[in-house]
Amino acid sequence: MLDQPLLEALLSPAYLGLIGLCVGSFLNVVIYRLPVMLQRTWLSDCADQLSQEDDLRTHAGLDAAQAQRLAASAVPLREALDRLPVFSLIRPASRCPHCGHGLRWHENLPVLGWLRLGGKCASCKAPISKRYPFVELLTGLLFAGVAWRFGAQPATLLYCGFAAALVALAGIDWDTTLLPDSINQPLLWAGLIAAYAQWIPVSLQDALIGAVVGYLALWTIYWVFKLATGKEGMGYGDFKLLAALGAWLGWQMVLPVALFASLIGAFVGIGLKMSGGLREGRYVPFGPFLAGGGLAVLLTGTTRVAAWLGLQPV
Repeated sequence: MLDQPLLEALLSPAYLGLIGLCVGSFLNVVIYRLPVMLQRTWLSDCADQLSQEDDLRTHAGLDAAQAQRLAASAVPLREALDRLPVFSLIRPASRCPHCGHGLRWHENLPVLGWLRLGGKCASCKAPISKRYPFVELLTGLLFAGVAWRFGAQPATLLYCGFAAALVALAGIDWDTTLLPDSINQPLLWAGLIAAYAQWIPVSLQDALIGAVVGYLALWTIYWVFKLATGKEGMGYGDFKLLAALGAWLGWQMVLPVALFASLIGAFVGIGLKMSGGLREGRYVPFGPFLAGGGLAVLLTGTTRVAAWLGLQPV
């Protein structure tokens, strides 16, 4: 067991803020690489499915010749995928996407590495996106904010993990309009387990109801909008994300999260429109705003938010 002074030092805003900068560096890798890994997996699944001539005849209504030709077309795809080098969250090592220059340890330092390089590759001088230091700083500030809000207790580490998952989901959704189940679903189960084990101040009953209410709320809106317009207003990943937020924060916070998300989305949308960053007809994902709403509720405090809205406190 760690003594209290040491625990307070390790879970202090300053120390966790530094840890957050390092975690943010890893989240940049997740945000960029995980969608690529998913796309490769889906293409591999497509190649496997297309190679099944019996299934093509049975379920696609193709005759034998058509099924054979379509199955043959999957062979080049499978061969191309097999020739691709290993690509995961840890391999290959970080490198410049323009020239392939491998980053040295000091170039990989959170924020400082980017500043030292002047925002450019040391080899080819191609610009390095400002998004990298932004994600690192954001994660560091969130970890420090969680430490300041909750103090030196085990729940602080859980909420840091919660914040990190939301940053990753927000970044991926903003880039690709995807909210991967490989993050969404563990986030939901982690919230339910934390509530069951009483690691967070949310009862298991409130967490379960929160997960159900969070999912069904957006599911209902999705189907009402689709039946009324014939269009899809959001993806299923949004349902799962709000379910996870309900599990972590309790059913009482589902409405406040949605309100905060709508408010943040309105400000961002107006800003993009005024700056010309939002082209006509461009789709703006809702996931980053849901993540922002969840973090806003967490850092504000569920009791305070409930008091503002006249809701039953968590």
